[in-house]
Amino acid sequence: MDLQKAFELNKETWNTKTGIHYESKFYDKQAFAKAKNSLNSYEINTLGEVTDKSLLHLQCHFGQDSLSWANKGAQVTAVDISDKAIELGKKLSIELEIPVDFVCCNVLETSQHVKEQFDIVFTSYGSIGWLPDLKPWAQMIAQRLQPGGVFYMVEFHPILWMFDYSEEKPILTYHYSQNEAIYDEYPGTYADPNSKMISKEYGWNHSLSEVIQSLLEAGLTLELFAEHDGSPYDVFPDMEQKEDGLYYIKDGLSPSLFEVKARKGS
Repeated sequence: MDLQKAFELNKETWNTKTGIHYESKFYDKQAFAKAKNSLNSYEINTLGEVTDKSLLHLQCHFGQDSLSWANKGAQVTAVDISDKAIELGKKLSIELEIPVDFVCCNVLETSQHVKEQFDIVFTSYGSIGWLPDLKPWAQMIAQRLQPGGVFYMVEFHPILWMFDYSEEKPILTYHYSQNEAIYDEYPGTYADPNSKMISKEYGWNHSLSEVIQSLLEAGLTLELFAEHDGSPYDVFPDMEQKEDGLYYIKDGLSPSLFEVKARKGS
């Protein structure tokens, strides 16, 4: 298929989503302006202290997590394909007086736009599904890590992407590691299901073995792999919140998240 066409369509969709998301309860801009933190326990607990560490945030959207890491003391560079999102991120960086270097580019082309190497490369929650092939993604991560640097991701579990959620009851439709692109067109967006926008997007399913093997082939050493039932986000049908504040697939028999931490050799 024409990958450039797919990337351009996804970019247009994310440009439209940016303004809707910024005004949504999901992203709660007033609460964020006060707390200056949108990070969750998974990433905070695993990465720990980031003061004075350089951090590259991949697929940052309009940068709430990027600004959160910077507010915790990291020196942050953040990239995203959406020029509208990057524009908003720069605006928030000035308004909140939290320095972040925002760069607009396709994440697979990051090394063409960002030449520095970092202590940490970070990505999270709904990022890799926009990429057709994880091998160049992993190679880019290895390029951007300095020796001894850490890559960390927390992401929705691939089992969840096997379902078609356009029907009233989710239907098991897609292969666990489907190579072909999945085209989806639906009203609204995860941050505002009642929005009048029509989301049009191409996505790709990636198995856990593809994620891990891509990183290993790029020369990184795996330090952590974990799967979790609880998600900080209520973005799938029939999720219920439990006492720990996390959301779980109702009557579900699979995890909702996974974590990977890998290190570049010294």
